[in-house]
Amino acid sequence: MQPTEDPVREAETSRHRQADQPSSLVARFGPEAPLMLDCGVTLAPWQIAYQTYGTLNADRSNAVLICHALTGDQYVASTHPVTGKPGWWELVVGPGKPIDTDRFFVVCANVLGGCMGTTGPASTNPATGRAWGLDFPVVTVADMVRSQAALIDHLGIPDLFLVAGGSMGGMQVLQWASAQAKRVFAALPIATGARHSSQNIAFDEVGRQAVMADPDWRDGHYLSAGTSPKKGLAVARMAAHITYMSESSLHQKFGRKLQDRETLGFGFDSDFQIESYLRHQGSSFVERFDANSYLYVTRAMDYFDLAAEHGGVLAHAFQGTATRFCVMSFTSDWLFPTADSRTIVHALNAAGARVSFAEIVADRGHDSFLLDEPEMHQILAGFIASAARARGL
Repeated sequence: MQPTEDPVREAETSRHRQADQPSSLVARFGPEAPLMLDCGVTLAPWQIAYQTYGTLNADRSNAVLICHALTGDQYVASTHPVTGKPGWWELVVGPGKPIDTDRFFVVCANVLGGCMGTTGPASTNPATGRAWGLDFPVVTVADMVRSQAALIDHLGIPDLFLVAGGSMGGMQVLQWASAQAKRVFAALPIATGARHSSQNIAFDEVGRQAVMADPDWRDGHYLSAGTSPKKGLAVARMAAHITYMSESSLHQKFGRKLQDRETLGFGFDSDFQIESYLRHQGSSFVERFDANSYLYVTRAMDYFDLAAEHGGVLAHAFQGTATRFCVMSFTSDWLFPTADSRTIVHALNAAGARVSFAEIVADRGHDSFLLDEPEMHQILAGFIASAARARGL
């Protein structure tokens, strides 16, 4: 009788393979094409994993770059190779959808520091033959954008019709629109900010400390040791997931309902449905994400402060831009509240940019941009259609 496969172990093994040999497309850059990082390190060789959808037109003018959020990846509109789940933005990207792959050539890349094929702490360090771990240099959102720009160059695309993304993806959109302004015709930063707030940095630090407090973390070298800080990473995910929802959505979905019981258990099992839900979120997350990558990408968000790069004046980041912007926020998002989006809009107005702004009434919190929000989809479709006419597409 054959031993039963452990699905968790199988998923973990699959994820480890993805770090170096992703199931997606991958662009590899050798010593002749180093990536210069903000921390002063030159990274070479390095690689970036990506997916494409649709067809690039003859004059290469219909390219769209989708930037993923904190724990997303390149599988924006296709099945995830580890979890088997649908793409994380299939409601928006696809044939006949707001970002229509019958009209546009869509590119989505795993971020630098990620764990799904772009070079990061789970990748093999060519100098040692082992996983980088904490020897990997700390990266920034600007570094992520530089790596994406190298990919766009590699694909032979001179400029992008649209750059779009939410949350950390929105930070990348803003960085693109500032640092690569002449290459961005239209920009869609959603549910994001021009810098991380102290509250958000605090939540990130709680998550990082949860990971590092796990005995199996092994000072970041758990892959070489054959261990995995699953408990710490699960707790980090549980804490973060609360910030992605709203009090209203939590109450509507769970309230104080008990989980598979009629009375309180007077113990520390999952008495309440919300407890069971968060534990599930934590345990499923560790199957697809690397713990050190979580440290690195949260740090990149914490370091992001676009105004600081421009003398403390955010408007200077967009001075003279010809890019068209549509900034979107959600009324129940307390991770990146509407005030953050208004700060961006005011800076764009001060810079003389073309900008529209929409605050969408939604009760599902920060994650609203990933969910079925018809008003958001209508606004996306309208903005993209208008920009496409201006582009001649």
